[in-house]
Amino acid sequence: MIVPLKKTRVAEAIADRIRELILARTFTAGAPLPGERDLAERFGVSRGSVRDALRTLETIGLIETRHGQGTYPKELDVNRLVAPLASVLTYSHDLQEELLDVRRMFEPAVARVAALRATGDDLAELEQLIGAQRQKLKTGRSAIVEDTAFHAVLARATGNRVIVRLMETLNDLLVESRKLTLKQKGRPARSLRGHEYVVAAVRAHDGDAAARAMLSHIDQIADLLHHPNAD
Repeated sequence: MIVPLKKTRVAEAIADRIRELILARTFTAGAPLPGERDLAERFGVSRGSVRDALRTLETIGLIETRHGQGTYPKELDVNRLVAPLASVLTYSHDLQEELLDVRRMFEPAVARVAALRATGDDLAELEQLIGAQRQKLKTGRSAIVEDTAFHAVLARATGNRVIVRLMETLNDLLVESRKLTLKQKGRPARSLRGHEYVVAAVRAHDGDAAARAMLSHIDQIADLLHHPNAD
C-alpha cells in the first residue's frame, strides 16, 4: 500500500540529500544554497519540509544562516561531522559495543608499531603524560585530557599520518563516553595501570607486548562499561 509520507520523513530525506551534496562539494562553503522555494521545486516538496530539513542541518553544524545573505554550507570539519555521532554513541549501547570492537582491532596494532618506531622524544612524552595522569589520580582530578593525549601520542609514534588522523577521529568519538566512564569508581586507576603497561612495552621496543597490553587495557574498559557498579 502506498501512503503519504510523513512530513518528518520527507524532511529527513531532504536533509540527507543536501548533506550528501555538501560532502560531495556540489554545494560549497563559498556559495549560498539555493533558496527554499528553489529547493522545494527541485525536490518536489513543500517549503515547510525544506525549512525543517535546513533547520536540522543547521543544528548539527553543517550549514549556517547569514542574515540578509542566505544559507551557506560550513567548511567541512571532521569534528563537526563526528560530534553528533559521538553523542549517539554515548547512549546507544549497541554502538558502544561496535566501537569497542573497532578499538580492539585498531589500537593494539597501533601500539605494536609504536613500540617498534618510537623515538626518545615519543617515549619522553608518553612518560610525561603518565606522570601527569598519576598526579591527577592522587588529587582526585579528571585526567581525560591526558587519557586522550596518550592514545594520540602513540599514534604519532608510528610515524604514519593516516593512523594519526584515524586516531584523532576515534578520540573525537570517545570524548563523551570518556567523560562518563572516567567518573566510575576504579576507572581512573585502571586507565593509569593500562597506560603504564603499554609504556613499559614501548620502552622495551616489544611490539607484541605493547599490543597485548593495549588489548588488555581496552578489555578492562569494556568490563567497566558492562559492570559500572563493580568494585
